[in-house]
Amino acid sequence: MGSVAVPAAVTLPSPNFSERRGGAKPSLIVIHYTAMESCAAARDRLCDPDAEVSAHWLISETGQAEALVDESFRAWHAGAGEWAGITDVNSHSIGIELANRGNHPFPEPQMVALERLLRQVMHRWAIAPGGVIGHSDMAPARKSDPGPRFDWQRLARQGLALWPSLPLPAAPQPSQFRPLALALGYATDLPDDLLLRALRLRYRPWATGPLDARDLQILAALTVDATPAQA
Repeated sequence: MGSVAVPAAVTLPSPNFSERRGGAKPSLIVIHYTAMESCAAARDRLCDPDAEVSAHWLISETGQAEALVDESFRAWHAGAGEWAGITDVNSHSIGIELANRGNHPFPEPQMVALERLLRQVMHRWAIAPGGVIGHSDMAPARKSDPGPRFDWQRLARQGLALWPSLPLPAAPQPSQFRPLALALGYATDLPDDLLLRALRLRYRPWATGPLDARDLQILAALTVDATPAQA
């Protein structure tokens, strides 16, 4: 895995950024997929002033990491949503876009480049693994990226994200589902069905049906030591 050659980062500034509101510093990293036909098309959009969208980083399928917005500024990548009580996610986060149409595996060079970048960003801003989230975590009503094909467990093995440790604890009562989900970081105004969908998209992407004991075990394991927005 670590032997894959990764291109050096390049800088292609986007004009789409602003000051972080209220003097906020990044405590979250939000991972996206571009959902566009090519990395070039995504780059053009993220740098188009009329589009009014951007991200701090864009990583191509070949592992080229492009810095589009300086990390000290507020990129426009997250939109409406919430995580760990933070409603202005853009002001409190670093946004990383992965060139992927949304229905394809993420290539090895791209994952290696992401891992390297995550280590650097987490170190720069003292972001804990619980602060590395998907767009679908903070906006499950609108977004599904980085999607079911993204390997969160791989990141967690390197201390770059959360994943439930084995063996899983005993399942709490179903009445604890909502309190545990909110304690993990999910938004308080989400209905239970969206909470379950968001949880499964990240930790059980192929699971179906109503809430079950496995969902509850995963939540219980995650919330033991999770610090989703620790700075």
